[in-house]
Amino acid sequence: MTVTFEASSLPGVGRIEFPVFEDARGTFTKVLSPTALGAAGTTFNVREVYWTCSHEGVIRGLHFQRPPSAVVKVVFVTAGRIRDVVVDLRADSPTYGRHAVFDLTARNGAVVVPLGCAHGFEVLSGPAVACYLQDGPFDADADAGVLWDTAGVGWSTANPIISKRDRNLPPFETFESPFRVSAP
Repeated sequence: MTVTFEASSLPGVGRIEFPVFEDARGTFTKVLSPTALGAAGTTFNVREVYWTCSHEGVIRGLHFQRPPSAVVKVVFVTAGRIRDVVVDLRADSPTYGRHAVFDLTARNGAVVVPLGCAHGFEVLSGPAVACYLQDGPFDADADAGVLWDTAGVGWSTANPIISKRDRNLPPFETFESPFRVSAP
């Protein structure tokens, strides 16, 4: 059961490719491997697990936690289909402000979201269940984000369902990043 990492154009961001085994009973999948995470340039100890169940047309994000409570995430889907987006917020990164996009279903992998990146997704086919593995706890005081439609992402949903919280996040243009590629 080989799990591999396919890098994107953003440092540390990419898709974990996992095998899906199918027989008469259904499927069996290994979604996480230290080898794949090592290829992503991160170590990862799962500390908290979340999932969302979202309707078609929902956009969630773009979220992150500020230091010192920033977390690495691994995101995968168990039902439905999402367009997963990671935005580089690391001020000294050559890819600052750029984003990577991944089409996720229950059969095609997981996304690594390293420290210093915002994460969000739109539901293309729902209901969609997205699972988040985090290497640290949720910290309400560090919870933050940038406005979903200000980071250059070409969302495909014409009239998305957006939470009040997400509609009120600051625009990317005014965001002052606390993140760096190399931590001080």
